[in-house]
Amino acid sequence: MKISFNWLKQYINFNLTPEETGVLLTNCGLEVEKIEPFELIRGGLQGLVVGEVLTCEAHPDSDHLHVTTVNIGTDTPLNIVCGAANVAAAQKVIVATIGTVLYDGDKSFTIKKSKLRGCVSEGMICAEDEIGIGTSHDGIMVLDNDAVPGTPAAQYFKIENDFIFEIGLTPNRSDAISHLGVVRDLYAMLVINKIPCSQIIVPAVTNFIPISKKNKIDITIENRSSCPRYVGVTLDNVQVKDSPEWIQNRLRSIGVRPINNIVDITQYVMFECGQPMHAFDADKIKGGRVIIKNLPEGTPFQTLDGHEIKLNQEDLMICDSEEGMCIAGVYGGLKSGITTHTKNVFLESAYFEPTTIRKTSKRHGLKTDASFRFERGCDPDTTIYAMKRMVNLLQKYADAIPSSEIMDVYPSIIEKRTISLSFEEIYKIAGKKIAPQTISNILLNLGFEIVSQGAEVLMVSVPLSKVDILRPIDLIEEILRIYGYNNIEIPTTTHYVNSFISANDLTKTQRRLSLFLAHQGFIEIMNNSLTKSAYSETFNFVSEDETVKILNPLSKELNCLRQTLLFGGLETVIRNFNNKNNNLRLFEFGKIYYKGNTTDNQDIVTNKYLEKPHFCMWISGKSHDDIWNDSPKEMDFFYLKNIVNNILSFLNIKLDKFQIESISSSILVDNLCYSIDNQPIVTFGEVHPQILKYFDIKKEVFYAEFNFSLLHKLINPEVNYTPLSIFPSVKRDLALVVDKTVSYQMLENTAFKYGSNRLKEVSLFDVYEGDKLEAGKKSYALSFVLHHPEKTLTEEEINKVMNKLISAFEKECNAKLR
Repeated sequence: MKISFNWLKQYINFNLTPEETGVLLTNCGLEVEKIEPFELIRGGLQGLVVGEVLTCEAHPDSDHLHVTTVNIGTDTPLNIVCGAANVAAAQKVIVATIGTVLYDGDKSFTIKKSKLRGCVSEGMICAEDEIGIGTSHDGIMVLDNDAVPGTPAAQYFKIENDFIFEIGLTPNRSDAISHLGVVRDLYAMLVINKIPCSQIIVPAVTNFIPISKKNKIDITIENRSSCPRYVGVTLDNVQVKDSPEWIQNRLRSIGVRPINNIVDITQYVMFECGQPMHAFDADKIKGGRVIIKNLPEGTPFQTLDGHEIKLNQEDLMICDSEEGMCIAGVYGGLKSGITTHTKNVFLESAYFEPTTIRKTSKRHGLKTDASFRFERGCDPDTTIYAMKRMVNLLQKYADAIPSSEIMDVYPSIIEKRTISLSFEEIYKIAGKKIAPQTISNILLNLGFEIVSQGAEVLMVSVPLSKVDILRPIDLIEEILRIYGYNNIEIPTTTHYVNSFISANDLTKTQRRLSLFLAHQGFIEIMNNSLTKSAYSETFNFVSEDETVKILNPLSKELNCLRQTLLFGGLETVIRNFNNKNNNLRLFEFGKIYYKGNTTDNQDIVTNKYLEKPHFCMWISGKSHDDIWNDSPKEMDFFYLKNIVNNILSFLNIKLDKFQIESISSSILVDNLCYSIDNQPIVTFGEVHPQILKYFDIKKEVFYAEFNFSLLHKLINPEVNYTPLSIFPSVKRDLALVVDKTVSYQMLENTAFKYGSNRLKEVSLFDVYEGDKLEAGKKSYALSFVLHHPEKTLTEEEINKVMNKLISAFEKECNAKLR
């Protein structure tokens, strides 16, 4: 939001620089993001002064140049060579002195002392287009005779340079969406900081008596919930012309282009007091009626800029007896707009329900200065003042004649809230006792009313402009932002109360895992829960019916809730790769979201939408950086598998509980899934090359995703101690030739299924595929560890187990000893 420094000073006199003023505004919650100088004319006419031509003679070596002497209020006149045909002695002119910069569009040039055909020229006599005052270049600009030589041109033309505050207005501050609103906060800050200033000078408005009532417009509100108050008046004999220069200058300073006096005054009043206004051509209002209502779904409407839109049945409309004229609080219509031929005007000043305006503005993508204010909540009590202010200005600058009284349709008066505020509560929040009188003065200066004041409690009436003041804590915030948080001393002692709120078990497990992975060299990341639906649509890993889409997305990049943590992690991976961080071990805890498939109790949001906590890891690159005595290895699927198994071991979850198999996946290749009762606990593998190509990742990335809530349920909190056996274990090896379709996991599962309880470990130490084997075959070399806790195994017992294993491999896996 842009606020003009000079405009503020119309309402309050004080002696601070724009920078000092910006600090005060920021300290009270109106954060000034930047302060920019504003010049109505580029360069601000710096270096230009009023001059008087003393002499004017023809140039001795030119048929069109003149040699002049010009008095600019200094002791010595300037010698200036001028090419204008209309230059003459005794004229008052504008002179650009040496060093002055003149502008021509994007170009500029500096006035220098020079010689023109042998004659010295110490400046330039200017035409109006050369200094930006006008567009004429017929000759030099000749001023009135009463112009005083040496007067700065900026002073002569009353050029006002300004400073513009760019304020980052938070959505709750509807009370500060105007210059008068900002002045109210500024005044409170000036008073509390004891900076000399005047009272706020609110522009006075006068009542008016209609000359006649022939053009009275009847007003009917059909949708009273969306339009609690509607004020209107008609004006005759309106002269549509340029608005006065001072209004145009005010609007230009905040980036608004002047159009004509009707539109400009409407805009001016809105930026002054925060009440959006709208002007209709009264002769185009069919039936002499204004009806505030909703129109049927799909009704076409042509906006002021000529675009046709289809209305929603929830859009509030300002209609005449036949059709819609204006989208209430958002955008005007083409058919009822003000033109140069307009003679009679109907003015609107209304209060619209903020949610209605916000939804309509969002629905049609129509963001206007009016909707910006209405959707935050305007002040219903300002409608009459704004209307009178508007009419007074139109009477003065458009020759308007009121042809009706102010018509105020206000069926149910909106009552002000009253809040009870305890001085003790202020002390508890602020940590400092603030004098009751200081508290009262702050609230009064901000526009609140003190209903009653006792020794311990203050009853405060809240103005309707402050829509965010609902509770005592809101009042305390208002007091403290003006009193100044910096004025609350830091105590010399610190009071601390131990918190006995224990974290839930899931949080404790998350902390344990985070520390475990950090010790393994992993780094935790955190990504946005919002993502783009293009991921699921492109890679088809979840049905569109399950995707939770945002109704009012900020952008296409953030239009749905994530269905997996994978893609947010890959965004982090490519960002690190682009910053030359090539060796990555990352993990993240987060929730995934999808629609429920139950048809029961669909009104319950927890049935309609489901969320699950997940835990994921990404690895890519080398295990560590190059060092002189150790060559790093590329992290691969087996590195990730080792981490997964270590996590399960760390949580005291036995691997033999899981069904382990490779699954069909659109996002992973060469994957494994650990599941229990067909419920996947963890799936891991290499990210599909097509997905990596989509992210422009040129290196392999390996990914594991745990269903964290299911994983947590499997944790065995009991750790049983088994004494170390005094008896030795035995190791035996087998080389088995199997079909290429047989996986090591099948062999391991078979071994534990058919081997006795003496079999403790199975491991793979070699895989061979080559010309020494039949086509379609491969060889696995397996090690088996056998152990009896109470005795040394005999050779006969060992052979019995091994023979049993060989038979099982032959039967279940069609394996042969190599």
